[in-house]
Amino acid sequence: MDNGAPLQPVPDSPHRNPFTQCAACESALQSPGRESVSFLLLDQFTIPLVGCDNHLEEFCSLCGLATEGRAELLDHRPAGGVNCPSCRHEPHKSHQRIVPVGNGGLAVLACATHQSDILSRFHTGLQVRQHLTSSLDGAPTDP
Repeated sequence: MDNGAPLQPVPDSPHRNPFTQCAACESALQSPGRESVSFLLLDQFTIPLVGCDNHLEEFCSLCGLATEGRAELLDHRPAGGVNCPSCRHEPHKSHQRIVPVGNGGLAVLACATHQSDILSRFHTGLQVRQHLTSSLDGAPTDP
């Protein structure tokens, strides 16, 4: 991203969402500057993300359902920076996996190990939300 090139999806990526319907996500993913990068703080992780504000918040809240701690989203570089040396180099790559979130998509700019862990939490969060909403749908409404 620092090289001025927009992010491009990884060819044949299983996480690629060629049908992103969110113009704000598309705009953020095509933005070549650092102003489009947000940071997910989750447990010991500091993960750079690129996407629109709404889908970043949704991703953060879903990841937060899969942790005992608190998930926080920053729109500026955190004071401690990104701890993992491999994660620090990911934003410089022009091709990134696009993760579908709702009708949008975002890029998780992390090394393969941390990306896998964060995506696992995201998918767990989706399952928790689905379970919670299905439990509410099946709950009796009579007092």
